[in-house]
Amino acid sequence: MGQRPYPGPLDAVPVPDPSVEAGRRFRPVKGEVPSPINPPSGCMFHPRCPIAVASCSRIRPDPREVRAGHWVACGEVC
Repeated sequence: MGQRPYPGPLDAVPVPDPSVEAGRRFRPVKGEVPSPINPPSGCMFHPRCPIAVASCSRIRPDPREVRAGHWVACGEVC
């Protein structure tokens, strides 16, 4: 299991240590936040996901457990 496929939101969480936070590079998530009223078809994250494939725009993946207590809802994560 490698890195999470959609790291942007978690990378935006501040680190409580000011010396660590000062050295972090700002990495904004590209694209627009999906509308909760009119979400995109398929996976809600596909418009902004760096590993999205064509099927992501059509199929909303079901959550599945990839290891004990660790669930994902992504067809591209093994």
